[in-house]
Order: sequence, then structure tokens, then C-alpha cells
Amino acid sequence: MDPIAELLDLPKIYGTPKKKLAWAVVRTELERAKHYWLTTVRSDGRPHAVPLDGVWLDDVWYYGGSEESVHRRTALAHPPVVMHLPDPIKAVIVEGSVRRTRPGVDLAQRLADTSNEKYGYGNTAGSYAETLALHPSRVIAWMSYLTDATRFRFPAG
Repeated sequence: MDPIAELLDLPKIYGTPKKKLAWAVVRTELERAKHYWLTTVRSDGRPHAVPLDGVWLDDVWYYGGSEESVHRRTALAHPPVVMHLPDPIKAVIVEGSVRRTRPGVDLAQRLADTSNEKYGYGNTAGSYAETLALHPSRVIAWMSYLTDATRFRFPAG
């Protein structure tokens, strides 16, 4: 089920969006992206931002990293995060929560296949025996800022 779309309510000085983006357009941007920025919060409240690779599949963003990496430790300790694509003109900003996950065999294979196709890495389904998954609660996106700035709300779950 697609998220609920609504025009973004911007300060009057910025203008008013006129048309909602289709979720399919935003999903395609997330699937195609090779680079993502993840922002987490350290235990002392300081933010941490890092560029990562990842796979957007079935409206969840999967990514990994060393158990020792700051982004992994902070996301697991404080699951609410923000991830966004690097393009400020065609913006996609994802808010949600990170969970450690153990994909089933079929999903793990799809993740490996998608990653191999996207990045050319030698991933196998075993690479995804355990991974991190960002489950979105809200996405803000625009392809033309003052025309189609849209908020997508996902059902809790």
C-alpha cells in the first residue's frame, strides 16, 4: 500500500506547491540512488552524518556497516534517523526508525542481486544474514520545489 500523499505546507514567502508527486516517482529515485546520506544522533545529542550505499526495496532502505561504525552504533541505540539523497534540486528526505533485521532467504537473495546490479559488489545472500533496515514514517520530496513539494505519510508498523 502506498503512503498517504499531501502537499507540503511551506511558509508563505516560499510559495505554495500546486501538484502532489506520485509515490512511484519518489520510489524510483530511492531505488536508483547509489548514494544516501544518513543522519543519526549520538548519546550526548550530537548529530552524526555519513554517506552510505544501500538498497531501497519494498519501501524499506537496507544498509550495513561495521559493528564498530558510529552510524551503526548510534542508529541501533537511537533508532529515529533521517536519510536523504544527495541531490538538493530533486530532494528526497526519509524520516523513520532503524531496526536490525534478519531477512529470509528470498529477501536476502533479492537484496544481494539488487546490490550486485547497482554497485557491482560481490554480495551474496549470506551478506544479508543480518542487516539494518530503515522503515520510513515520513518522506518529504520534490522534483521541482515550488511546484510539487510533497509529504508522504506511512502507516505505523
